Amino acid sequence: MAFRENIVDEIKSRCNIVDVIGRVVVLKKTGGNYKGLCPFHNEKTPSFIVSETRQTYKCFGCGEGGDVIGFVQRYHNLDFQEAVEKLAEQYGISLDTSQFASEGKKNALYEMNREAAAFFYKRFRKDANKANAYMMKRGLDVETLRKFGIGFADDEWDSLWLHLKEKGFAEESLMELGLISQGKKDPTKYYDRFRSRVMFPIINTRGKVIGFGGRTLGDDEPKYLNSPESTVFLKKNNLYGLNLTRQDINREDCAILVEGYMDVISLYQHGIRNVAASLGTALTENQAAMLKRYTKNVVLAYDADAAGQKAALRGVDVLYAAGCKAKVLMIPEGKDPDDYIKLRGKDAFLRLVEEALPLVDFKLHLLKKKTDLKTTEGRISYLQESAAILRALSPMEADAYVGKIAAEAGISEGAIRLEVFGNHNKQRPVNAAPAGDQSTGQKKPEGRRPGRGNDMLERNLIRLALLKGEYIPKIQPYKEVFEKPVHKRIFQLIESLYRGDGEIDLRLLEDSLEDSDRTVLKDILENVRIAGRDKEVFRDCVHHIQSNEKTRREEDIIMRLSLLDDETDRGAIEELTKELMELQKQSGKGDVENGF
Repeated sequence: MAFRENIVDEIKSRCNIVDVIGRVVVLKKTGGNYKGLCPFHNEKTPSFIVSETRQTYKCFGCGEGGDVIGFVQRYHNLDFQEAVEKLAEQYGISLDTSQFASEGKKNALYEMNREAAAFFYKRFRKDANKANAYMMKRGLDVETLRKFGIGFADDEWDSLWLHLKEKGFAEESLMELGLISQGKKDPTKYYDRFRSRVMFPIINTRGKVIGFGGRTLGDDEPKYLNSPESTVFLKKNNLYGLNLTRQDINREDCAILVEGYMDVISLYQHGIRNVAASLGTALTENQAAMLKRYTKNVVLAYDADAAGQKAALRGVDVLYAAGCKAKVLMIPEGKDPDDYIKLRGKDAFLRLVEEALPLVDFKLHLLKKKTDLKTTEGRISYLQESAAILRALSPMEADAYVGKIAAEAGISEGAIRLEVFGNHNKQRPVNAAPAGDQSTGQKKPEGRRPGRGNDMLERNLIRLALLKGEYIPKIQPYKEVFEKPVHKRIFQLIESLYRGDGEIDLRLLEDSLEDSDRTVLKDILENVRIAGRDKEVFRDCVHHIQSNEKTRREEDIIMRLSLLDDETDRGAIEELTKELMELQKQSGKGDVENGF
């Protein structure tokens, strides 16, 4: 939505850039300009210059610069329209309401939430009440509670509803926001959705109240009741507390992400201001992108229980995918951040932040907790699962962890490298075209490790099954080779249609497939040409499968040998060595029993 040029010009003329920036940056007059520490990067020597004459700012340290609207956009992380609205509101500039027709409903909903937040806040501050007593008992002071706008939903069934009704707000909109509910027996009756709860207003970075979280003060379930998602409230797009803490996050170049409202408020009161919470949901891509506006460094400080650690495991992957450097803070004694900082204090919590585990270290930590490294089987399991973790990294990143895993688990570095990198040179079937070959028009699937693809092998086997039904029972002993889901589905359907004699009804097969699978089948029928060479192709496919099985067994034996002790496991070492030598003798013979 575009603003008229005269509106923008009026804002620029009436909003003195020195006053606007001076509200958030300490400026000192230097000659004809003003100088201060740049709010967009850490610096000790001021290089941030504001020109009152030109109504512009410029940082000679990081290069940021622009006019008053550009500063508000950058500092508050707003788009152009939001920055104009913010300045207009601060300086009493009237905007043409016709420009905001598309925003009309949102603004009305924001106003309803604001009025509800004010109502809850007044109830919390009025006289003695159990919500106030509860929060004081939790160790929170008056100033902190005021800062977060904490409120109280009383025990009455309709106090908020009657208040909002008096203000003239429509029932439909109030129900959409989850502030009131409609009676089941009598639809003309309405009652408050939040009752007997401490109320946490959720405020976006534009300062708009978008929803609420309410903690029960009795035995009601759920313990925490949140606003439903609405036109103005989408959990995946917001973080609790970010309206107050985003500049601290930017200044510290680090965000501490917690699970709950109380964690944010408690850490904030104890002087840890670079904190936010993910609104009780699993961390989303949108939330990760929002954090990245302020910093790439994120420390997950979730609860120490199993659910918290599981959420952290998901969260680090989301942050890593968003390009953030994610770490996980390990809280001892089974505490959550609120409990721990009240018990141990700010300095102890900051030490935990410094000791937070990077993504891979955290995953390996969880893996060790569930694995018995004292047993050979446990160490093998640990090796295999840790290798899977390392494969998701770049080769350089993965190699950096090889020595660490070897030392901790008593596994040779060679065995680890073999498990992580050793499958890159598997043979391809003799008659199989390489992925991306012109004969198939198929591109190599992304995300697969080089040399692991059996794409052409699987296509050859499907084509053989459709060429002659007699191949179906011969392929069945090897059907585990189908790794690609679409190929697996097609062969399973072929099996179900096979009656022991005759050929597969292609029309029936095609009719039984989804459109996407049918496209793959059509490509196989048109581009995999093996007529007249079917025996040779099948023999080569089986040879390839058996060769791969031998290679995998050799790797498994080598790995097991690296884990065994020369003294105590001598018998097992001899047996495995004998088997390894026999497999290596067989390699290259190529004699395959295939039923011909």
